[in-house]
Amino acid sequence: MDSSATKGLTLHSHTGVAYQFDPGALCLELLTTGGPGPYRRYEVLHEPADLAAWADRSRLTPTPVLEISEAEVADARRLRDALFRVVIAHTRGEPNPPGDLETINEAATCPDLAPAIASTGKRQWAGTPTGTHLVAAVARDAVELLTGPFAHRIRTCAAEDCHLVYVDTSRPGRRRWCSMEHCGNRHKVRALRARHSEEG
Repeated sequence: MDSSATKGLTLHSHTGVAYQFDPGALCLELLTTGGPGPYRRYEVLHEPADLAAWADRSRLTPTPVLEISEAEVADARRLRDALFRVVIAHTRGEPNPPGDLETINEAATCPDLAPAIASTGKRQWAGTPTGTHLVAAVARDAVELLTGPFAHRIRTCAAEDCHLVYVDTSRPGRRRWCSMEHCGNRHKVRALRARHSEEG
């Protein structure tokens, strides 16, 4: 799992309200960019600038300055869709969809983003990072997550109309919501209304 500093993603509800979402892993951050099947309507990775913008929002620190080709954007979408299916199958205790593990493993064999120390003493990325380096970093993070100590903590938000996936890295391991300020708050409001209607 990626251990870089978390920036936290700012997402927007269907009503346009902004809220913070921390999925707990770099690879799960990529799942917020769209996905297979019904998630295709949320697609945001259309061109190299879109993938660079996602890297900027991600937990990668510092933000890598990337050279990205159209083909690498397609590779990122392919990895994301495979990862989406594998993660959902994992949360349901189902077997992995054919071919998807191979897609993740193949991406993970490519060279990853390599950290380096700048002359200022600060962290930087070595060489000229490309979209392939970025995709490899995400794939390797997925391998770490799915085979590591938090694999049993990968969950889908408990709200029926929310499909965000996160890894519960909290000490007690009782996280239920993608975000307390969004789905957690909606649940509290509904529970309060239900209580009031019972009392009324």
